[in-house]
Amino acid sequence: MSLDYLAGGSDKAAFDKQTLKLIDEIEELEPSVKDKLIFLANAIIRDAKTGKAYAH
Repeated sequence: MSLDYLAGGSDKAAFDKQTLKLIDEIEELEPSVKDKLIFLANAIIRDAKTGKAYAH
């Protein structure tokens, strides 16, 4: 059992090193660049979820 679980956090709080590195790099970006990257990431995630929903 993780401390996140005990504290009421998500079990998804454990990220791999690559994800943590990306998060750090995104946080260092200029706000306008960060906003564009987040917009694109959200679009890709939305499309992946839509594709998965229609695959069944």
